[in-house]
Amino acid sequence: MSVTDRPAERTGTSKRGTAAAAAAGRGRAGRVLVDLVKPLAVYGVVKAAGLAVFLWLLHYSREYRNKPIGSGGGRRPWDVLGTWDGWWYQDIASRGYHPQVLSAHAQLSEVRPNSAAFFPLYPGLMRGVSEITGLGVYGAGILISVVASFVAAAGIFMVVRLMGGTRAGVVATGLWGLAPGSGAEWAVYSDSLFVALASWACWAVMTRRWLTAGTLAFVAGFNRPTSAAIIAAVGLSALIALFRRKDGVLRPLTAMLIAPWGFLGYLAWVGWAMGRPTGYFMIQRSWNHYFDAGNFMIHAIPEIMIGRFHYLWPWPLADMFSLAVLMLVPALLFLLLRRRPPLVLIVFTLLTIASTVTSQQIFSNVPRYLLPAFPLWIPVALALQRLKWTSLAPVLLFFGAASGWYAGYLMFQLGTP
Repeated sequence: MSVTDRPAERTGTSKRGTAAAAAAGRGRAGRVLVDLVKPLAVYGVVKAAGLAVFLWLLHYSREYRNKPIGSGGGRRPWDVLGTWDGWWYQDIASRGYHPQVLSAHAQLSEVRPNSAAFFPLYPGLMRGVSEITGLGVYGAGILISVVASFVAAAGIFMVVRLMGGTRAGVVATGLWGLAPGSGAEWAVYSDSLFVALASWACWAVMTRRWLTAGTLAFVAGFNRPTSAAIIAAVGLSALIALFRRKDGVLRPLTAMLIAPWGFLGYLAWVGWAMGRPTGYFMIQRSWNHYFDAGNFMIHAIPEIMIGRFHYLWPWPLADMFSLAVLMLVPALLFLLLRRRPPLVLIVFTLLTIASTVTSQQIFSNVPRYLLPAFPLWIPVALALQRLKWTSLAPVLLFFGAASGWYAGYLMFQLGTP
């Protein structure tokens, strides 16, 4: 073989190597999709069972007809899935924002609750999907939430699989589908979209995909104020990686720098629109939902324990159930920490819990506010994976159906979501 033939040979080898790498990549992607079939099927069956019971209870009671018109109530049973916060999201998707412009010397008493309390990602998607599909903002909101819930279930599966294997990941998706706050997953609420972004951001950190993690945290910042939890989790994990120099400097540094700007950008816009840098926090106070260092919880918890309900927005049955959920959190957190999970899961879970117990709020909302804390279910998933599917499937199906009451009817009809 002549010298002039060798470069061509190397080029051919390089092309074959590139083609082989591409084929391997497609093969890995195909295997991931195949692996996702079972967890998504389990999640879908669990949710469908709960939704069936929920709609049956609504039909049986017919109390959905008494929902206040201002909260988005309607004549169809499923209209309750667009009530309360869902009504505000539909209003934003239809008419846009209308933050109150204040004078330089405005007082908190002059601020009234308005739509600027709700972050723009979810209603923005609702508007776009509504215009493309013609479903209307309610239908678009439901569609986005359902699709996002499956994306979230896939993200949870991928995270838990890294910690405990495929079987544990499948169980975890079922557990998230029947979680006490899971009624919001298939409603006109931004919860599923947030968990989709947060779970995949956690997975990206765990697999050292820093640019993906930073981008997902950035986008999540446009979705909910509690996105601060995933932003901090990604940022702190990136900072530690930066100091350890395992992944170089540029990628973790970029993730850390871009993560907070969606969140900060929206707060800045609200402040500019209102004429006050702290405008968003003033709106939060006007809604009576704001950081209070736990004072509300310190007062409300003993009141519920002794059967009194002398606090802001009491809903006795829903509040008692929420208290039971809250009392489980320390045990689940202890079991999670014993597993020594990655830092990103620890920070995200702790900050999600902290934002729930240190805020004045509607107490019956506690299960929904804890819904993003999916790592709490990891120890339960790891324990239940030992069961055979002949035993596990009926358990998940039973509690999935029961969630139609405690995560659906209790939330949307007997309490305030």
